Amino acid sequence: MSPSPITVSHDRMANALRALAMDAVQQANSGHPGMPMGMADVATVLFTRFLKFDAAAPDWPDRDRFVLSAGHGSMLLYGLLHLTGYADMTQGELRRFRQLGSKTAGHPEYRHAKGIETTTGPLGQGLANAVGMALAERLLHARYGDDVVDHHTYVIAGDGCLMEGISHEAISLAGHLRLNKLIVLFDDNGISIDGKVSLACSDDQLARFRASGWHVEAVDGHDPEAVASAIQAAQASDRPSLIACKTIIGFGAPTKQGTAATHGSPLGRDEVAAAREQLGWTYPPFEVPDDIRTAWAQAGRRGAAAREAWQARTDALPEALRSAWHRTQAGDLPKGFAAAVAALKASLAANPPTVATRKASQDVLEVLTEAVPELIGGSADLTGSNNTKTKATAPIQAGDFTGRYLYYGVREHGMAAAMNGLALHGGIIPYGGTFLVFADYCRPAIRLSALMHQRVVYVLTHDSIGLGEDGPTHQPVEHLASLRAIPNLLVMRPGDAMETVECWAAALERRDGPTVLALTRQNLKPFRLEATAENLAAKGGYVVAGGVARDVTLLATGSEVQLALGARELLAADGIEAAVVSMPCFELFDAEDEAYRAHVLGTAPRLAIEAAMPFGWTRYVASEADVVGMTGFGASAPAEDLFPHFGITAEALALKAKAKLQGGAG
Repeated sequence: MSPSPITVSHDRMANALRALAMDAVQQANSGHPGMPMGMADVATVLFTRFLKFDAAAPDWPDRDRFVLSAGHGSMLLYGLLHLTGYADMTQGELRRFRQLGSKTAGHPEYRHAKGIETTTGPLGQGLANAVGMALAERLLHARYGDDVVDHHTYVIAGDGCLMEGISHEAISLAGHLRLNKLIVLFDDNGISIDGKVSLACSDDQLARFRASGWHVEAVDGHDPEAVASAIQAAQASDRPSLIACKTIIGFGAPTKQGTAATHGSPLGRDEVAAAREQLGWTYPPFEVPDDIRTAWAQAGRRGAAAREAWQARTDALPEALRSAWHRTQAGDLPKGFAAAVAALKASLAANPPTVATRKASQDVLEVLTEAVPELIGGSADLTGSNNTKTKATAPIQAGDFTGRYLYYGVREHGMAAAMNGLALHGGIIPYGGTFLVFADYCRPAIRLSALMHQRVVYVLTHDSIGLGEDGPTHQPVEHLASLRAIPNLLVMRPGDAMETVECWAAALERRDGPTVLALTRQNLKPFRLEATAENLAAKGGYVVAGGVARDVTLLATGSEVQLALGARELLAADGIEAAVVSMPCFELFDAEDEAYRAHVLGTAPRLAIEAAMPFGWTRYVASEADVVGMTGFGASAPAEDLFPHFGITAEALALKAKAKLQGGAG
């Protein structure tokens, strides 16, 4: 889209953004006015001359994406959405900035309002999300061509985003893949909360990005023509681009601009009044003159013709391609998905394998990546351990985006955040692998997956002391409880191959949040020997052995289900009837109705076994003393030695059950 002229001066249009930002922050008595005031010139150039969008059709799939990675400056985004004509970003919402129930949260939140492409605020996350979005654009472009997919991803990032460690992973990956449709506008204002950035950081950011294979340019962020020229050059580059825009934070605030005083606090009434005078902005709070509103509204409609032309091209696609496009954009699974899952379950019932659930997961993926072409996989340098690559998923490489598997390298955090961007973009279902213990490296992005309700699948293998000799640095003991504490995250720990199929099916059928699959390194004996039509694992918990009449209920997840079954046999020899309940997913079980949960849990005393810390199990058992599990870190030794060493055995569970029934402490 060629740049369009504007009929109102650039300064007046940019000052409208500055005024709205300082007014909203002042009224809320909370917020960050400095960045919006400093980057108003850059944002005005981008939105009025370059950004391909149509405010009347905010979900247009081929729109340019705009990510405000420096999410604390949210009023810049809200002002842009309001002025360009997004219907749900009203003046009333600006007046309710940071208030309960408003669309104008302190930091931009995905789904609160149209035009907010991702939730930002944790610095660096937006930048890494944008890498995923830019990758998604290239992947879909390879499938559908220029006529359907041809757009840029723009980012405004600040010093804080670039100081965060995730930024290194993100810019390195983007440079390696030569994601030339990614353009980052760096708010180079030299100020952070503590004061001058030089207090803590002396990096040469241009050299840093250049070393990662980026096109870089530095401009005066208050010179609109210099900014426009740099964006044009970036659009023509064959590499991702960084444009360092030298700005003055709080531009226009006469006594506070250029200082940390404008970063995270209202300017104060006197300074707001003085800023109005300095900027020549004589209008009352939240009031924007009609001519400026008209000019901004024209910018919001600038992409309408391009959208209509795109729609005509999309409508003219061959039927099969058009159908695939609409299905994947809607997030629907292929019609053959359920049949593929059923056939796989039937084959497992016919020949029940004794395999690690990571290997079972690979077997599932061999089927599902054939059945679901929008599945895009990867691993953080652990492909052979996570078992995440299949015959259907060729590598994604710079210059060749026809593949479906990304070697993320040792970039767990960048991988997780990029997967959020892939999911947010639309048309793709991402999954990625690492060890469960390294979920700590991914956690901020996993949390945002859950907060944004994104369908992202985290394949986290080596899920307990069962990984053996790598020792306590690699043996997760607290991680299951830690991940279960994240709202809207499903943590699924299957106990055999059949449960692994069902957990994968549940993860892909879920459209409103992410899923963790915690998978074993060690082989597990099958206990599900029938291919039930119902997805039992999707119920979160169900009775594997035993009936309603029972003396004790044994709850277990993953590799410990077979230990619970062993304990049941030991108890039966002593005339004690035990029921074994597999609990692959606490969250799904808790979502079942009370009658079902009561039926599964029964009224008999309950014990649990899991090779992890017992935190969280007291929702099902009376106390942590009723859990056979870990009490500290693991150790380096073969797995077959570690389980007895730490007392995680069928015998230990049976003894605890007997003590419980006899009224002892266990």
